[in-house]
Amino acid sequence: MADGGVARLASQRAVVIFGTSNCCMCHAVKTLFSDLGVSWAVCELDKDPRGKDIEKALARMVGRSPPVPAVFIGGKLVGPTDQVMSLHLGGKLVPLLREAGALWL
Repeated sequence: MADGGVARLASQRAVVIFGTSNCCMCHAVKTLFSDLGVSWAVCELDKDPRGKDIEKALARMVGRSPPVPAVFIGGKLVGPTDQVMSLHLGGKLVPLLREAGALWL
């Protein structure tokens, strides 16, 4: 697969976080979503046998390396931590999560 299977994985849940098990920024994003009451899925690249291929595909999509965390909402790339936090501070993250079916209230 040209995208390393990213599109398939990203569309399996309303919120999918691609990260690594020891990434502090990945932890920060997971904590934010948990605090908002969002159920998320994570693909930890350092624990996935396809992790290197997925990481390369994400680097192309995000435009930086390392590309983690890379957050997808509703199957669409939102971006890394700074993009997620910018949406949150701007009041746009919660509506996006609602639209994707990740939040009920």
